Amino acid sequence: MKKYIYLFISNLLLFIVFPVIRLVSKSFYEKNILPYVLNLSCNSKPVDYQRKKVIPDAIGKVLEIGIGPGSNLKHYNNTKVTSILGIDPSKELNQIAKKRAEKYNLNIEFLIESASNLSVDNSSIDTVVSTYALCSIPEPEKTLQEIKRVLKNDGIFIFSEHGLSPDKSVSFVQNTTDSFYPKIAGGCHTNRNIEKLIIDNGFEFIELNNIYLPGTQKFLGYNYWGKAKVVSK
Repeated sequence: MKKYIYLFISNLLLFIVFPVIRLVSKSFYEKNILPYVLNLSCNSKPVDYQRKKVIPDAIGKVLEIGIGPGSNLKHYNNTKVTSILGIDPSKELNQIAKKRAEKYNLNIEFLIESASNLSVDNSSIDTVVSTYALCSIPEPEKTLQEIKRVLKNDGIFIFSEHGLSPDKSVSFVQNTTDSFYPKIAGGCHTNRNIEKLIIDNGFEFIELNNIYLPGTQKFLGYNYWGKAKVVSK
């Protein structure tokens, strides 16, 4: 019963309430509702569980793409991480992240800028982290090229992302809703083929896993996570 109640409420919000509010006032929705919706969804139990699988593996100087409200901060191992650069274009989410950062003993610097044009030196980063960011970045290919540029020769790209499902019925929903869903979800595209994106931009997988996250709608919940390295620099 709880599952059906969740599906009813989430569908009501995603497909009726949020679109109507955004239609009435885009600026009100994006400033006063969207940051808190993203913060809530980014910290759901299934998503947080995925974060715990990958974030503790980050080492050295870390660059986190799309740090958003700082949902990963509690999972970093501060005995292995020397510093963190948090990249995100949203000032509203950045304010939430800064408040979270105060709780943890981490050396963090926040940069409000685009991940597709980083103000970070070449070959200067030990670990790049991206969790639930490649879905919403406007130019994911450029972002992955930037990740290649800033990673050291032995650097590692750690990721956990949701994207295109291999199941035709689910991918149909993903492709169909892509005409409006990104507008109410901070630019989030549910139909990006994360595996193909990473491979096509010069990385090879050290580890790759896939699963539908329990407790999430299938069109939102097909998850890719693992590690990759640059094929050649």
